Amino acid sequence: MSISLSSLIFLPIWINMAKIQQGSPDEREKTTALKDLLSRIDLDELMKKDEPPLDFPTTLEGFEYAFNEKGQLRHIKTGEPFVFNYREDLHRWNQKRYEALGEIITKYVYELLEKDCNLQKISIPVDATESEPKSFIFMSEDALTNPQKLMVLIHGSGVVRAGQWARRLIINEDLDSGTQIPFIKRAVDEGYGVIVLNPNENYIEVEKPKAHKHSSSDGTEEPAEKRERKEKVSRETKKRRDFYEKYRNPQKEKQMMQLFIRENGSPEEHAVYVWDHFIAQSAAESVFFVAHSYGGLAFVELNCCNWVSSSEPLDTSVESMLPDCPRVSAGTDRHELTSWKSFPSIFKFFAEASEARSSSQKPALTRRSHRIKHEEL
Repeated sequence: MSISLSSLIFLPIWINMAKIQQGSPDEREKTTALKDLLSRIDLDELMKKDEPPLDFPTTLEGFEYAFNEKGQLRHIKTGEPFVFNYREDLHRWNQKRYEALGEIITKYVYELLEKDCNLQKISIPVDATESEPKSFIFMSEDALTNPQKLMVLIHGSGVVRAGQWARRLIINEDLDSGTQIPFIKRAVDEGYGVIVLNPNENYIEVEKPKAHKHSSSDGTEEPAEKRERKEKVSRETKKRRDFYEKYRNPQKEKQMMQLFIRENGSPEEHAVYVWDHFIAQSAAESVFFVAHSYGGLAFVELNCCNWVSSSEPLDTSVESMLPDCPRVSAGTDRHELTSWKSFPSIFKFFAEASEARSSSQKPALTRRSHRIKHEEL
């Protein structure tokens, strides 16, 4: 006879409920609370109570991983790549562990941008007060003063942050394919100023404040009988809340709230802010954008080239149903690899665009003039 997991979990509950159905008022109260609980939660929530603690290391060394000389993440004892399914049948716990490692990777890439690429970390908004939420971008020392060329790098949506193309590639492949570092180093070597945007850093998270008890507003003292009834209701409510919480949040994870960053509360706001306060203020005659995935949506109507995932050889023309900029193959079927696989072609395209611009001397297209043109249409 087969017995499902749900049967194993719920059968003892219903048996116990039947036993205490005729019990004391306190037991009947628990029964009512349990019925209410079962109507509110699902099996996945119940299973959380069996998870190991969500207490993960805060450093690569704590995870016992390190990047080798090839930029690959490897276990420091076994030399093996990262293992997602560290604990069998605990997908949520494994996912939380992966996310904790991802946060460490993000900080590690930030350090590489400053130490290996010699970029400066610039806080935004530029006029932020000490207490308000802030984000940041990275810039080369000559980003605003380079009279010739400026390169702007923009990653896609999701968990990635400044300097990354894809977290999955960093963890499972290597730093070259998953980060913007090769682009930055080559750009600097070829005389570009560099700005690295951070469009997904839109808010900070803080713990939700605990609810406070409110006293009577008029300062009058309530009758003893009424006060006792309120206190009894309060005790009963707390008892039910604690009972629910044991199952709803067995790991006692903190309840968080988001505080959005002024003028940078979305990727689009961030792009506009950096354009107005940095890119538009630069001395560069030509500005070049390398944008991956969602990061490129703001620029598809400018003169551009779009390297897309395709089984065709690199730079092969690819037809599109959409009236955006010309599409060519990135030489890979994997979307997250398109920026890395098209790396040499992108710089070749920029070089050719620079030569064409220097011969034609057309006026530069600004964000505002581009917007007005569409409003007139």
